[in-house]
Amino acid sequence: MSRTVGRVLAESLIAHGIDTIWMVPGESFLGLTDALTDIPDQMRLIVCRHEGGAGFMAVADGRMREGRAGVLLVSRGPGLSNAMVALHTAHHDATPLVVLCGQVERKDFGRLALQEQNYAKLLADVTKDVIEVNEVVQASESIARAFHLAESGTPGPVAVILPEDIFDELTDAPVAKPRPRVYGGARAEDLDQLASMLARAERPLVWVGGALANATAGTLAELQQLAEQWMLPVSPTHRRPQLFDNTHPHYGGYMGIRVPSGLIAEMRKADLLVSLGERLTDSVSQSYSFPTAPDPQLPLVHVWPDANEIGRVFRPDLGIAAEPADVIRALLRRGAPADAARRRGWVAGLNGIHQGLMAPNWDSMADGVNFAAVCIEIGKHMAPDAAVTSDAGNFSSFIHRYIGFRPGQNFLSSVVGAMGAGVPMAVAAAIRRPGKQSIGFVGDGGALMSGNEIATAMQYGATPIIIISDNKRYGTIGMHHEVRYPNRPYESAVKLTNPDFAAWARVFGAEGITISTEAEVEAGIARAFAVRGKPVVVHVHTSAEQMSAWRRRGAARVHG
Repeated sequence: MSRTVGRVLAESLIAHGIDTIWMVPGESFLGLTDALTDIPDQMRLIVCRHEGGAGFMAVADGRMREGRAGVLLVSRGPGLSNAMVALHTAHHDATPLVVLCGQVERKDFGRLALQEQNYAKLLADVTKDVIEVNEVVQASESIARAFHLAESGTPGPVAVILPEDIFDELTDAPVAKPRPRVYGGARAEDLDQLASMLARAERPLVWVGGALANATAGTLAELQQLAEQWMLPVSPTHRRPQLFDNTHPHYGGYMGIRVPSGLIAEMRKADLLVSLGERLTDSVSQSYSFPTAPDPQLPLVHVWPDANEIGRVFRPDLGIAAEPADVIRALLRRGAPADAARRRGWVAGLNGIHQGLMAPNWDSMADGVNFAAVCIEIGKHMAPDAAVTSDAGNFSSFIHRYIGFRPGQNFLSSVVGAMGAGVPMAVAAAIRRPGKQSIGFVGDGGALMSGNEIATAMQYGATPIIIISDNKRYGTIGMHHEVRYPNRPYESAVKLTNPDFAAWARVFGAEGITISTEAEVEAGIARAFAVRGKPVVVHVHTSAEQMSAWRRRGAARVHG
Protein backbone atom coordinates (compact mmCIF):
# COMPACT_ATOMS: atom_id res chain seq x y z
CA MET A 1 0.00 0.00 0.00
CA SER A 2 1.34 3.41 -0.95
CA ARG A 3 1.98 5.95 1.83
CA THR A 4 3.68 9.28 1.87
CA VAL A 5 7.36 9.38 2.66
CA GLY A 6 6.44 11.47 5.71
CA ARG A 7 4.27 8.63 7.02
CA VAL A 8 6.96 6.04 6.25
CA LEU A 9 9.52 8.10 8.17
CA ALA A 10 7.15 8.38 11.12
CA GLU A 11 6.61 4.62 11.12
CA SER A 12 10.36 4.07 10.84
CA LEU A 13 11.02 6.16 13.94
CA ILE A 14 8.38 4.23 15.88
CA ALA A 15 9.92 0.95 14.71
CA HIS A 16 13.18 2.10 16.31
CA GLY A 17 11.53 2.68 19.66
CA ILE A 18 11.30 6.46 19.43
CA ASP A 19 8.47 7.97 21.43
CA THR A 20 9.73 11.56 21.74
CA ILE A 21 11.20 14.04 19.26
CA TRP A 22 12.80 17.29 20.43
CA MET A 23 12.31 20.06 17.89
CA VAL A 24 11.82 23.64 16.81
CA PRO A 25 9.26 23.85 13.97
CA GLY A 26 10.36 24.61 10.43
CA GLU A 27 8.71 24.74 7.03
CA SER A 28 11.29 22.41 5.50
CA PHE A 29 9.83 19.32 7.22
CA LEU A 30 6.11 20.06 7.44
CA GLY A 31 5.36 16.79 5.63
CA LEU A 32 6.87 14.87 8.55
CA THR A 33 5.17 16.77 11.37
CA ASP A 34 1.88 16.47 9.50
CA ALA A 35 2.31 12.69 9.37
CA LEU A 36 3.24 12.56 13.06
CA THR A 37 0.01 14.33 14.05
CA ASP A 38 -1.87 11.23 12.85
CA ILE A 39 -0.22 9.09 15.56
CA PRO A 40 -0.08 11.30 18.68
CA ASP A 41 -0.54 8.28 20.97
CA GLN A 42 2.74 6.81 19.70
CA MET A 43 4.91 9.88 19.27
CA ARG A 44 5.09 13.19 21.11
CA LEU A 45 6.70 16.29 19.67
CA ILE A 46 8.39 18.49 22.28
CA VAL A 47 8.38 22.01 20.84
CA CYS A 48 11.38 23.89 22.25
CA ARG A 49 12.34 27.55 22.19
CA HIS A 50 15.75 27.32 20.51
CA GLU A 51 17.47 24.63 18.49
CA GLY A 52 20.44 24.71 20.87
CA GLY A 53 18.10 23.86 23.74
CA ALA A 54 16.30 21.21 21.72
CA GLY A 55 19.64 19.67 20.79
CA PHE A 56 20.80 19.44 24.41
CA MET A 57 17.45 17.87 25.33
CA ALA A 58 17.88 15.23 22.62
CA VAL A 59 21.45 14.54 23.80
CA ALA A 60 20.20 14.11 27.38
CA ASP A 61 17.44 11.82 26.13
CA GLY A 62 20.07 9.67 24.40
CA ARG A 63 21.79 9.23 27.76
CA MET A 64 18.62 8.33 29.62
CA ARG A 65 17.44 5.65 27.18
CA GLU A 66 20.12 3.05 27.94
CA GLY A 67 22.28 3.71 24.94
CA ARG A 68 19.49 4.38 22.45
CA ALA A 69 19.76 7.55 20.39
CA GLY A 70 17.78 10.67 21.12
CA VAL A 71 16.15 12.36 18.13
CA LEU A 72 16.43 16.04 17.18
CA LEU A 73 14.32 17.58 14.40
CA VAL A 74 15.49 20.92 13.00
CA SER A 75 14.98 23.01 9.93
CA ARG A 76 17.65 23.76 7.40
CA GLY A 77 20.21 26.59 7.55
CA PRO A 78 19.79 28.64 10.73
CA GLY A 79 17.93 25.82 12.47
CA LEU A 80 20.75 23.33 12.10
CA SER A 81 23.40 25.98 12.72
CA ASN A 82 21.78 26.80 16.06
CA ALA A 83 21.93 23.11 16.99
CA MET A 84 25.63 22.66 16.16
CA VAL A 85 26.72 22.96 19.79
CA ALA A 86 24.62 19.90 20.66
CA LEU A 87 26.13 17.92 17.78
CA HIS A 88 29.60 18.94 18.97
CA THR A 89 28.69 17.76 22.47
CA ALA A 90 27.34 14.40 21.27
CA HIS A 91 30.39 13.85 19.06
CA HIS A 92 32.97 14.52 21.78
CA ASP A 93 30.93 12.90 24.56
CA ALA A 94 30.25 9.72 22.54
CA THR A 95 26.48 10.08 22.93
CA PRO A 96 24.09 8.55 20.35
CA LEU A 97 21.99 11.15 18.53
CA VAL A 98 20.00 11.14 15.29
CA VAL A 99 19.43 14.57 13.77
CA LEU A 100 16.69 14.95 11.16
CA CYS A 101 17.25 18.11 9.15
CA GLY A 102 15.17 19.65 6.40
CA GLN A 103 16.71 20.70 3.11
CA VAL A 104 15.67 22.74 0.08
CA GLU A 105 13.70 21.05 -2.68
CA ARG A 106 15.73 18.73 -4.88
CA LYS A 107 15.11 20.77 -8.01
CA ASP A 108 16.88 23.71 -6.37
CA PHE A 109 20.06 21.88 -5.28
CA GLY A 110 23.17 23.94 -5.97
CA ARG A 111 21.35 27.22 -6.65
CA LEU A 112 21.97 28.68 -3.18
CA ALA A 113 18.25 28.60 -2.52
CA LEU A 114 16.92 30.03 0.72
CA GLN A 115 18.92 28.55 3.62
CA GLU A 116 20.60 25.93 1.44
CA GLN A 117 23.83 24.47 2.76
CA ASN A 118 26.07 21.55 1.89
CA TYR A 119 25.57 19.51 5.04
CA ALA A 120 28.11 16.85 4.11
CA LYS A 121 30.74 19.60 4.35
CA LEU A 122 29.24 21.52 7.25
CA LEU A 123 28.83 18.49 9.52
CA ALA A 124 31.85 16.44 8.50
CA ASP A 125 33.75 17.18 11.73
CA VAL A 126 30.91 16.80 14.24
CA THR A 127 29.03 13.70 13.06
CA LYS A 128 29.78 10.07 12.38
CA ASP A 129 27.98 10.34 9.04
CA VAL A 130 25.70 12.58 7.00
CA ILE A 131 23.01 10.64 5.13
CA GLU A 132 21.26 12.56 2.34
CA VAL A 133 17.89 11.11 1.38
CA ASN A 134 17.33 12.03 -2.23
CA GLU A 135 15.63 8.82 -3.37
CA VAL A 136 12.16 8.01 -2.05
CA VAL A 137 12.86 4.30 -1.87
CA GLN A 138 15.75 4.87 0.56
CA ALA A 139 13.91 6.99 3.13
CA SER A 140 13.19 4.26 5.68
CA GLU A 141 16.48 2.50 4.99
CA SER A 142 18.31 5.74 5.80
CA ILE A 143 16.61 5.95 9.21
CA ALA A 144 17.69 2.40 10.02
CA ARG A 145 21.26 3.15 8.93
CA ALA A 146 21.35 6.34 10.99
CA PHE A 147 20.32 4.61 14.23
CA HIS A 148 22.71 1.75 13.60
CA LEU A 149 25.67 4.09 13.11
CA ALA A 150 24.72 6.41 15.99
CA GLU A 151 24.49 3.56 18.51
CA SER A 152 27.37 1.33 17.36
CA GLY A 153 31.05 1.31 18.26
CA THR A 154 31.89 4.74 19.61
CA PRO A 155 28.39 6.27 19.79
CA GLY A 156 27.80 9.69 18.30
CA PRO A 157 25.58 11.92 16.17
CA VAL A 158 24.36 11.00 12.69
CA ALA A 159 22.53 13.51 10.50
CA VAL A 160 19.76 12.58 8.05
CA ILE A 161 19.11 15.31 5.45
CA LEU A 162 15.57 15.39 4.08
CA PRO A 163 14.64 17.61 1.11
CA GLU A 164 11.39 19.53 1.57
CA ASP A 165 9.68 18.02 -1.47
CA ILE A 166 10.29 14.38 -0.56
CA PHE A 167 7.78 14.07 2.30
CA ASP A 168 4.60 14.16 0.19
CA GLU A 169 5.78 11.68 -2.43
CA LEU A 170 4.19 8.24 -2.36
CA THR A 171 6.11 5.01 -1.87
CA ASP A 172 5.44 1.28 -1.55
CA ALA A 173 8.77 0.68 0.20
CA PRO A 174 8.42 -1.23 3.48
CA VAL A 175 9.58 0.11 6.82
CA ALA A 176 13.19 -0.95 7.33
CA LYS A 177 13.61 -3.01 10.48
CA PRO A 178 16.04 -1.94 13.22
CA ARG A 179 19.44 -3.49 12.76
CA PRO A 180 20.73 -5.62 15.63
CA ARG A 181 23.55 -3.98 17.50
CA VAL A 182 26.94 -5.58 16.92
CA TYR A 183 29.19 -5.96 19.95
CA GLY A 184 32.92 -6.38 20.01
CA GLY A 185 34.34 -9.03 22.26
CA ALA A 186 37.55 -9.57 24.16
CA ARG A 187 39.77 -12.46 23.15
CA ALA A 188 40.40 -15.04 25.85
CA GLU A 189 44.14 -14.40 25.67
CA ASP A 190 43.59 -10.68 26.20
CA LEU A 191 41.45 -11.34 29.27
CA ASP A 192 44.11 -13.70 30.57
CA GLN A 193 46.74 -10.99 30.08
CA LEU A 194 44.57 -8.40 31.84
CA ALA A 195 43.98 -10.73 34.78
CA SER A 196 47.71 -11.41 34.99
CA MET A 197 48.59 -7.68 34.88
CA LEU A 198 46.06 -6.94 37.62
CA ALA A 199 47.31 -9.83 39.74
CA ARG A 200 50.92 -8.61 39.56
CA ALA A 201 50.19 -4.94 40.16
CA GLU A 202 50.91 -3.52 43.61
CA ARG A 203 49.24 -0.17 43.00
CA PRO A 204 46.64 -0.46 40.21
CA LEU A 205 44.12 2.22 39.26
CA VAL A 206 40.76 1.57 37.59
CA TRP A 207 39.07 4.50 35.88
CA VAL A 208 35.45 4.05 34.74
CA GLY A 209 33.89 6.38 32.18
CA GLY A 210 31.44 7.07 29.40
CA ALA A 211 31.07 3.59 27.91
CA LEU A 212 29.52 2.59 31.24
CA ALA A 213 27.28 5.67 31.42
CA ASN A 214 24.20 3.62 30.51
CA ALA A 215 25.22 0.54 32.47
CA THR A 216 22.48 -1.36 34.24
CA ALA A 217 22.24 -1.50 38.01
CA GLY A 218 23.44 -5.10 37.75
CA THR A 219 26.59 -4.12 35.87
CA LEU A 220 27.45 -1.40 38.39
CA ALA A 221 26.90 -3.88 41.20
CA GLU A 222 29.30 -6.26 39.46
CA LEU A 223 31.83 -3.43 39.18
CA GLN A 224 31.59 -3.00 42.96
CA GLN A 225 32.10 -6.75 43.44
CA LEU A 226 35.18 -6.61 41.21
CA ALA A 227 36.64 -3.77 43.29
CA GLU A 228 36.00 -5.65 46.54
CA GLN A 229 37.18 -9.09 45.42
CA TRP A 230 40.24 -7.94 43.50
CA MET A 231 41.05 -5.14 45.99
CA LEU A 232 40.98 -2.34 43.42
CA PRO A 233 40.40 1.42 43.75
CA VAL A 234 37.77 2.68 41.31
CA SER A 235 37.59 6.28 40.10
CA PRO A 236 34.73 7.68 38.02
CA THR A 237 35.96 10.06 35.36
CA HIS A 238 34.94 13.57 34.32
CA ARG A 239 31.15 14.09 34.46
CA ARG A 240 30.47 10.40 35.23
CA PRO A 241 30.30 10.54 39.06
CA GLN A 242 27.33 8.16 39.37
CA LEU A 243 29.27 5.11 38.17
CA PHE A 244 30.65 4.17 41.61
CA ASP A 245 29.35 4.77 45.12
CA ASN A 246 31.09 7.86 46.46
CA THR A 247 30.87 6.48 50.01
CA HIS A 248 32.34 3.06 49.23
CA PRO A 249 35.76 2.31 50.78
CA HIS A 250 37.12 1.36 47.35
CA TYR A 251 36.27 4.76 45.83
CA GLY A 252 39.65 5.99 44.63
CA GLY A 253 38.83 9.66 44.05
CA TYR A 254 37.07 11.59 41.31
CA MET A 255 39.11 11.84 38.11
CA GLY A 256 37.81 15.14 36.75
CA ILE A 257 39.40 18.33 35.46
CA ARG A 258 42.36 19.58 37.52
CA VAL A 259 42.43 16.84 40.15
CA PRO A 260 43.65 18.26 43.51
CA SER A 261 47.40 18.00 43.93
CA GLY A 262 47.35 15.59 46.88
CA LEU A 263 45.18 13.06 45.09
CA ILE A 264 46.94 13.22 41.74
CA ALA A 265 50.34 12.96 43.44
CA GLU A 266 49.24 9.70 45.09
CA MET A 267 47.74 8.40 41.85
CA ARG A 268 51.05 8.99 40.08
CA LYS A 269 52.54 6.26 42.27
CA ALA A 270 50.40 3.69 40.43
CA ASP A 271 52.06 0.84 38.55
CA LEU A 272 49.06 -0.01 36.33
CA LEU A 273 46.16 1.99 34.88
CA VAL A 274 43.04 0.23 33.59
CA SER A 275 40.84 2.62 31.63
CA LEU A 276 37.53 0.78 31.72
CA GLY A 277 35.16 2.46 29.29
CA GLU A 278 36.91 5.82 29.51
CA ARG A 279 37.89 7.45 26.23
CA LEU A 280 40.90 9.20 27.84
CA THR A 281 40.40 12.81 26.84
CA ASP A 282 42.63 15.76 27.74
CA SER A 283 40.30 16.60 30.64
CA VAL A 284 40.64 13.19 32.26
CA SER A 285 44.35 12.81 31.50
CA GLN A 286 45.13 16.19 33.05
CA SER A 287 46.09 17.74 29.71
CA TYR A 288 47.78 14.54 28.54
CA SER A 289 50.14 14.49 31.52
CA PHE A 290 48.70 11.45 33.37
CA PRO A 291 48.89 9.29 31.45
CA THR A 292 51.33 11.06 29.19
CA ALA A 293 50.61 11.08 25.47
CA PRO A 294 51.44 9.34 23.27
CA ASP A 295 53.52 7.00 25.47
CA PRO A 296 52.12 6.62 29.00
CA GLN A 297 54.52 6.69 31.93
CA LEU A 298 52.91 3.53 33.38
CA PRO A 299 51.41 0.37 31.88
CA LEU A 300 48.02 1.14 30.35
CA VAL A 301 45.11 -1.16 29.59
CA HIS A 302 42.45 0.54 27.47
CA VAL A 303 38.99 -1.05 27.28
CA TRP A 304 36.60 0.65 24.85
CA PRO A 305 33.88 -0.76 22.54
CA ASP A 306 35.50 0.57 19.36
CA ALA A 307 38.89 -0.69 18.16
CA ASN A 308 39.40 2.53 16.17
CA GLU A 309 39.52 4.55 19.40
CA ILE A 310 42.11 2.38 21.16
CA GLY A 311 45.60 3.56 20.30
CA ARG A 312 44.36 6.71 18.56
CA VAL A 313 46.10 8.97 21.12
CA PHE A 314 47.73 6.73 23.72
CA ARG A 315 49.80 3.63 23.08
CA PRO A 316 48.30 0.97 25.38
CA ASP A 317 50.18 -2.06 26.62
CA LEU A 318 46.92 -3.91 26.14
CA GLY A 319 43.90 -2.80 24.15
CA ILE A 320 40.56 -4.58 24.39
CA ALA A 321 37.78 -3.64 21.99
CA ALA A 322 34.80 -4.80 24.03
CA GLU A 323 31.96 -3.65 26.21
CA PRO A 324 33.38 -2.86 29.67
CA ALA A 325 30.54 -4.82 31.29
CA ASP A 326 31.70 -7.98 29.54
CA VAL A 327 35.26 -7.45 30.78
CA ILE A 328 34.01 -6.95 34.36
CA ARG A 329 32.08 -10.22 34.21
CA ALA A 330 35.00 -12.10 32.67
CA LEU A 331 37.31 -11.02 35.50
CA LEU A 332 34.74 -12.01 38.10
CA ARG A 333 34.48 -15.47 36.52
CA ARG A 334 38.25 -15.88 36.66
CA GLY A 335 38.34 -15.10 40.36
CA ALA A 336 40.60 -12.73 42.27
CA PRO A 337 44.25 -13.53 43.01
CA ALA A 338 44.82 -15.17 46.38
CA ASP A 339 46.97 -12.31 47.63
CA ALA A 340 44.73 -9.43 46.46
CA ALA A 341 44.43 -8.23 50.07
CA ARG A 342 48.03 -6.98 49.94
CA ARG A 343 46.68 -3.92 48.12
CA ARG A 344 44.42 -2.94 51.02
CA GLY A 345 46.75 -0.15 52.13
CA TRP A 346 46.96 1.32 48.62
CA VAL A 347 43.18 1.39 48.28
CA ALA A 348 42.70 2.81 51.77
CA GLY A 349 45.25 5.54 51.14
CA LEU A 350 43.50 6.79 48.02
CA ASN A 351 40.11 6.56 49.69
CA GLY A 352 41.39 8.48 52.70
CA ILE A 353 42.52 11.36 50.48
CA HIS A 354 39.12 11.30 48.76
CA GLN A 355 37.26 11.38 52.07
CA GLY A 356 39.35 14.33 53.21
CA LEU A 357 38.56 16.25 50.04
CA MET A 358 34.84 15.48 50.39
CA ALA A 359 34.60 16.66 53.99
CA PRO A 360 31.73 19.18 54.37
CA ASN A 361 33.96 22.10 55.25
CA TRP A 362 33.95 25.51 53.61
CA ASP A 363 34.83 29.09 54.35
CA SER A 364 32.24 31.84 54.38
CA MET A 365 33.17 34.63 52.00
CA ALA A 366 32.63 38.34 52.33
CA ASP A 367 31.34 38.90 48.77
CA GLY A 368 28.59 36.27 48.58
CA VAL A 369 27.54 32.72 49.34
CA ASN A 370 30.19 30.04 49.07
CA PHE A 371 28.48 27.65 46.63
CA ALA A 372 29.81 24.76 48.71
CA ALA A 373 27.13 25.47 51.32
CA VAL A 374 24.41 25.15 48.67
CA CYS A 375 25.73 21.89 47.21
CA ILE A 376 26.09 20.28 50.63
CA GLU A 377 22.51 21.19 51.46
CA ILE A 378 21.18 19.92 48.13
CA GLY A 379 22.96 16.63 48.70
CA LYS A 380 20.78 16.09 51.78
CA HIS A 381 17.62 16.25 49.64
CA MET A 382 18.72 14.20 46.62
CA ALA A 383 16.72 11.08 45.92
CA PRO A 384 18.47 7.76 45.16
CA ASP A 385 17.16 7.99 41.57
CA ALA A 386 17.66 11.74 41.05
CA ALA A 387 18.79 13.13 37.71
CA VAL A 388 21.35 15.90 38.12
CA THR A 389 22.45 18.14 35.28
CA SER A 390 25.28 20.62 35.19
CA ASP A 391 26.21 23.41 32.88
CA ALA A 392 29.86 24.22 32.18
CA GLY A 393 31.68 26.46 34.62
CA ASN A 394 33.72 26.54 37.81
CA PHE A 395 30.54 26.30 39.90
CA SER A 396 30.35 22.65 38.82
CA SER A 397 33.51 21.85 40.81
CA PHE A 398 31.47 22.35 43.99
CA ILE A 399 29.00 19.70 42.79
CA HIS A 400 31.72 17.10 42.33
CA ARG A 401 33.52 17.96 45.55
CA TYR A 402 30.57 18.20 47.93
CA ILE A 403 27.79 15.95 46.57
CA GLY A 404 28.26 12.23 46.98
CA PHE A 405 26.85 10.47 43.92
CA ARG A 406 26.06 6.79 43.69
CA PRO A 407 24.66 4.24 41.21
CA GLY A 408 20.98 4.71 40.53
CA GLN A 409 21.38 8.43 40.06
CA ASN A 410 21.90 10.00 36.65
CA PHE A 411 24.36 12.78 35.86
CA LEU A 412 23.83 14.69 32.62
CA SER A 413 26.14 17.34 31.23
CA SER A 414 28.22 18.35 28.26
CA VAL A 415 31.44 16.48 28.99
CA VAL A 416 33.16 18.57 26.32
CA GLY A 417 32.32 21.69 28.34
CA ALA A 418 29.70 23.46 26.23
CA MET A 419 27.77 26.16 28.08
CA GLY A 420 23.99 26.11 27.87
CA ALA A 421 23.41 22.41 28.55
CA GLY A 422 22.29 22.58 32.18
CA VAL A 423 18.74 23.93 31.91
CA PRO A 424 17.62 22.05 28.74
CA MET A 425 19.00 18.77 30.06
CA ALA A 426 17.16 19.27 33.36
CA VAL A 427 13.94 19.95 31.45
CA ALA A 428 14.49 16.83 29.31
CA ALA A 429 15.11 14.70 32.40
CA ALA A 430 11.91 16.01 33.99
CA ILE A 431 9.91 15.26 30.83
CA ARG A 432 11.44 11.81 30.33
CA ARG A 433 11.12 10.86 34.03
CA PRO A 434 7.92 12.49 35.33
CA GLY A 435 7.54 12.39 39.09
CA LYS A 436 11.26 11.94 39.73
CA GLN A 437 13.76 14.56 40.83
CA SER A 438 15.50 16.59 38.16
CA ILE A 439 18.03 19.06 39.56
CA GLY A 440 19.89 21.39 37.21
CA PHE A 441 22.94 23.47 38.14
CA VAL A 442 23.85 26.44 35.97
CA GLY A 443 25.89 29.62 36.19
CA ASP A 444 24.57 33.09 35.47
CA GLY A 445 26.25 33.00 32.05
CA GLY A 446 24.73 29.69 30.96
CA ALA A 447 21.34 30.56 32.44
CA LEU A 448 20.75 33.25 29.85
CA MET A 449 22.07 31.12 27.00
CA SER A 450 19.31 28.52 27.22
CA GLY A 451 17.24 29.27 30.33
CA ASN A 452 14.30 30.14 28.10
CA GLU A 453 13.63 26.41 27.96
CA ILE A 454 11.87 26.86 31.31
CA ALA A 455 9.00 27.85 29.01
CA THR A 456 9.21 24.34 27.52
CA ALA A 457 9.03 22.87 31.02
CA MET A 458 5.91 24.92 31.72
CA GLN A 459 4.29 23.83 28.45
CA TYR A 460 4.75 20.12 29.15
CA GLY A 461 4.21 20.09 32.90
CA ALA A 462 7.83 19.32 33.75
CA THR A 463 9.09 20.29 37.21
CA PRO A 464 12.88 20.61 37.33
CA ILE A 465 14.67 22.45 40.12
CA ILE A 466 17.18 24.89 38.61
CA ILE A 467 19.98 26.21 40.83
CA ILE A 468 21.63 29.37 39.44
CA SER A 469 25.04 30.37 40.77
CA ASP A 470 25.23 34.11 40.15
CA ASN A 471 28.66 35.65 40.71
CA LYS A 472 28.04 38.28 38.01
CA ARG A 473 30.79 37.12 35.69
CA TYR A 474 32.07 34.36 33.44
CA GLY A 475 33.99 33.02 36.42
CA THR A 476 35.95 30.22 34.77
CA ILE A 477 37.42 32.58 32.20
CA GLY A 478 38.28 35.06 34.94
CA MET A 479 40.16 32.34 36.80
CA HIS A 480 42.09 31.33 33.69
CA HIS A 481 42.96 34.97 33.04
CA GLU A 482 44.23 35.41 36.56
CA VAL A 483 46.35 32.27 36.37
CA ARG A 484 47.81 33.07 32.97
CA TYR A 485 48.27 36.80 33.47
CA PRO A 486 48.62 37.37 37.22
CA ASN A 487 48.09 40.84 38.65
CA ARG A 488 46.51 42.07 35.41
CA PRO A 489 42.97 43.53 35.25
CA TYR A 490 40.40 41.38 33.50
CA GLU A 491 36.99 42.34 34.93
CA SER A 492 35.89 44.20 31.81
CA ALA A 493 36.28 41.00 29.78
CA VAL A 494 34.15 38.76 32.02
CA LYS A 495 31.72 40.92 34.01
CA LEU A 496 27.95 40.40 33.61
CA THR A 497 24.84 42.40 34.47
CA ASN A 498 22.10 39.98 35.47
CA PRO A 499 18.37 40.13 36.09
CA ASP A 500 16.67 39.10 39.30
CA PHE A 501 16.52 35.42 38.34
CA ALA A 502 13.81 34.63 40.89
CA ALA A 503 11.56 37.30 39.38
CA TRP A 504 12.54 36.07 35.91
CA ALA A 505 11.39 32.57 36.89
CA ARG A 506 8.06 33.84 38.14
CA VAL A 507 7.38 35.51 34.79
CA PHE A 508 7.42 32.02 33.22
CA GLY A 509 5.06 30.76 35.92
CA ALA A 510 7.79 28.94 37.84
CA GLU A 511 8.59 29.34 41.52
CA GLY A 512 11.39 31.81 42.22
CA ILE A 513 13.57 31.66 45.35
CA THR A 514 16.45 33.96 46.28
CA ILE A 515 19.40 33.04 48.50
CA SER A 516 21.63 36.00 49.34
CA THR A 517 23.40 34.78 52.49
CA GLU A 518 24.52 31.44 53.90
CA ALA A 519 21.97 31.86 56.69
CA GLU A 520 19.26 31.49 54.02
CA VAL A 521 20.64 28.33 52.41
CA GLU A 522 18.98 25.63 54.52
CA ALA A 523 15.48 27.12 54.40
CA GLY A 524 15.76 28.16 50.75
CA ILE A 525 16.81 24.71 49.54
CA ALA A 526 14.16 23.00 51.68
CA ARG A 527 11.53 25.27 50.17
CA ALA A 528 12.74 24.46 46.65
CA PHE A 529 12.33 20.72 47.21
CA ALA A 530 8.92 21.19 48.80
CA VAL A 531 7.36 22.89 45.74
CA ARG A 532 5.04 20.67 43.71
CA GLY A 533 3.53 21.04 40.26
CA LYS A 534 5.84 23.60 38.67
CA PRO A 535 9.51 24.32 37.96
CA VAL A 536 11.63 26.01 40.62
CA VAL A 537 14.49 28.45 40.09
CA VAL A 538 16.81 29.15 43.03
CA HIS A 539 18.83 32.33 42.52
CA VAL A 540 21.99 32.12 44.64
CA HIS A 541 24.16 35.23 44.97
CA THR A 542 27.53 33.48 45.08
CA SER A 543 31.05 34.56 45.86
CA ALA A 544 33.34 35.51 43.00
CA GLU A 545 36.34 35.41 45.33
CA GLN A 546 35.78 31.66 45.87
CA MET A 547 36.54 30.97 42.23
CA SER A 548 36.08 27.19 42.42
CA ALA A 549 35.86 24.44 45.00
CA TRP A 550 39.67 24.37 45.00
CA ARG A 551 40.82 27.90 44.23
CA ARG A 552 40.23 31.20 45.97
CA ARG A 553 41.40 34.74 45.78
CA GLY A 554 40.85 37.12 48.69
CA ALA A 555 40.31 36.33 52.35
CA ALA A 556 37.63 34.19 53.92
CA ARG A 557 35.44 35.71 56.62
CA VAL A 558 34.28 32.88 58.87
CA HIS A 559 34.83 29.13 58.88
CA GLY A 560 31.52 27.55 57.92
